[in-house]
Amino acid sequence: MSWKAIGIFDSGIGGLTVLKELVRAMPQEDTVYLGDTARVPYGAKSPETVTRYSVEIASFLVKREIKLLVVACNTASAVSLETLQERFPIPIVGVIDPGARRAAAVTRNGKVGVIGTEATIKSSAYTRAIKRMNPAIEVITRACPLFVPLAEEGWTSNEVARLTAQSYLEELKESGVDTLVLGCTHYPLLKEIIAQVMGEKVRLVDSAEETARTVADILRSRELLRPAAEKGNHHYYVTDVPAGFIRVGNRFLGGKLEDVHQVNLEEAVARENSHVQA
Repeated sequence: MSWKAIGIFDSGIGGLTVLKELVRAMPQEDTVYLGDTARVPYGAKSPETVTRYSVEIASFLVKREIKLLVVACNTASAVSLETLQERFPIPIVGVIDPGARRAAAVTRNGKVGVIGTEATIKSSAYTRAIKRMNPAIEVITRACPLFVPLAEEGWTSNEVARLTAQSYLEELKESGVDTLVLGCTHYPLLKEIIAQVMGEKVRLVDSAEETARTVADILRSRELLRPAAEKGNHHYYVTDVPAGFIRVGNRFLGGKLEDVHQVNLEEAVARENSHVQA
């Protein structure tokens, strides 16, 4: 039997934290990751543009015969997930619902904090998702834009990171939340310092971990998991020169990034469409 890979995409590099959790949960699975590094960030772009990019990327990955697609980008999950699910015939999982579901399940006092980029917080996607699961929960949000460059620079445990985290999180801590959702794929790299600032009574929900758990459940229920004895292979595509992606990606994955290919999405999709028409 030929086993298909799991497809993952993000606007850039943050989705590698989701990939890392997928590999940890299912080391036997093959993965294909695409980082749209030429057009990052998605947060400043219109929903229509983000959806168009997402459809292009999904088309590219589906042509590689994946069995499931993970939208490892909070912005794309917030605005494009429904369109992708309607258009493609495979299971498609975003990063928002798994984190929201977990937060709603573990909060004890009904007060949940969500931190993310300006775009994710402005979209209210996590608030809506958590309220859908339990309308009684109070959701308090905070944009933490500087966490992304800190994570990419590897400044995750120094004084700069600690002071930034204190500045962003002090009000959230004072508001009495007992659960905090890390609503950006970069933020797991700062988990330790966020936990120190919030204190041991606040439970952190890592959307990357929860997404991996959701994917494993879907593949298991459809009998699509590879045998546990197999060892997965991992392929990476980027839409800009790979050097920066490899440098920061090694920091994210804690290992050696190999097999990174640059691809022109518009050309690739147009070429494949012309093959279909021919």
